[in-house]
Amino acid sequence: MKETLTLPTIIAYRKSYLMQRPGRCFSLLLLALLVTVCPALCFDAAAADKPNVLFIAADDLRCDLACYGHPLVKTPHLDQLAVQGVLFKQAYCQQALCNPSRASLMTGRRPDSLKIWDLPTHFREVEPDIVTLPQLFKQQGYFTQNIGKIFHNWRQNIQGDPTSWSVPAVMHYATHGSDKPVLNNNRELPVNFSKMSRTECRDVPDSAYFDGRIADLAVQALKEVKQKQEPFFLAVGFWKPHLPFNPPKKYWDLYDDSPITVAANPEPPKNVPAVALHNGQELLRSAKGKLTKEEIIELRTGYLAGISYLDAQIGKVLAELDRQGLRDNTIIVFWSDHGFHLGEHGLWCKTSNFENDAHVPLMISTPNMKQAGKTSAALVELIDMYPTLVDLCALPSPAKLEGKSLVPILNDPTKTVKPAAYTQHPRPAYYKKSPEFMGVSVRTPRYRYTEWRDFKTGNVVAKELYDHIIDPEENTNIADQPTDKKAFQAAVKLLEAKFPRPMKAQD
Repeated sequence: MKETLTLPTIIAYRKSYLMQRPGRCFSLLLLALLVTVCPALCFDAAAADKPNVLFIAADDLRCDLACYGHPLVKTPHLDQLAVQGVLFKQAYCQQALCNPSRASLMTGRRPDSLKIWDLPTHFREVEPDIVTLPQLFKQQGYFTQNIGKIFHNWRQNIQGDPTSWSVPAVMHYATHGSDKPVLNNNRELPVNFSKMSRTECRDVPDSAYFDGRIADLAVQALKEVKQKQEPFFLAVGFWKPHLPFNPPKKYWDLYDDSPITVAANPEPPKNVPAVALHNGQELLRSAKGKLTKEEIIELRTGYLAGISYLDAQIGKVLAELDRQGLRDNTIIVFWSDHGFHLGEHGLWCKTSNFENDAHVPLMISTPNMKQAGKTSAALVELIDMYPTLVDLCALPSPAKLEGKSLVPILNDPTKTVKPAAYTQHPRPAYYKKSPEFMGVSVRTPRYRYTEWRDFKTGNVVAKELYDHIIDPEENTNIADQPTDKKAFQAAVKLLEAKFPRPMKAQD
């Protein structure tokens, strides 16, 4: 809403804002003088006083960060962000697949509400008038910009979501396979030191690949938004550590002396139903037969190198935020769309309901944060990002948001806002018309409980239960012998409340 400012109004207008951002005092005083000459001057005061948002996304990143306790990975910039914000130790995606996960986060609706569980379906095809997270910020006077992969890269004729952004998105649409090294002046590429497909190790600059160029564009964008009157919502979406594992050689070199091995649990969980597993086709369709130990180690090394490459690009963006003096009025959110398997349970990539796929890194840093450096063990979900940012920026909340604001946890990391987190995935993992089964999963403080249901009837065809107190790697399905029957029944009720079965399918 536009507000006509008088001189007394301007003098009284957000004194705390002036104290926090003294660099704008002169411009505001100048505006006051102009108002005395032109009393009808109109200014969007509410928008100008809002914090900025730097919204950083990663692709296929599980919680392999030093700040999450990984013993080998090198992630100094994300570790520093954790020190400057609150790190959520138990954050979960709504589906371990790019499109449904991102559509859910960006609209505040669960995959079942959107009826989107696949890669091709665009949420505008389902609900054309739905208001996305950046679109709401745009409606409320923010300058919104998208650099890199934020929404899923859909079909050729549907690229991203132009309605969400003030300017056209860039570097948001491509295939991961097209992220090939490009050098200036078409120089000849250095030798590739990797030994297998889907990996690459060349001595090239960071900007040879997508993420290096995205970081460069984000740095330039921060210089430009500094000059704008309105606050900004800058979404920076990195493509890594998604396959192919092709970070520049200097990031591979970081792990030359690291004792990287195969997964400690390379076999499927005991008593696991076959429907819970998948064929890892994203990676294994290009492998000739079973992966050797050497190939597995190279893949796991390439994944860590990709994380360090991602971390370095994020470091460039955060450094520029500081250089421009924007940190003191900018909310920073870092998230990944889902986790990943690297041979655990014999699985590769995503598309399951196991912890490795559902568990994601999430960090939030706010200006003048009193709880900076704290961690939260609360169960939270990516769907909570929408209401959280609405709350932090005091925006009107659109209807039908299904997540919970995490602001109470940001104020007190010992608090919780929900009893469980929920993830789901269909079978086949990549279906064409409709799935045969849907796996719905609830994560409580102790358990992960999953039901595999016939998609048409809702009948339960298989169950999984993993006790994270005694079996955090989910190596044994104890659905037939729960360790704590009372806690198990509570998990069942939570699952059925979130994913109700048709009456005819009730046990």
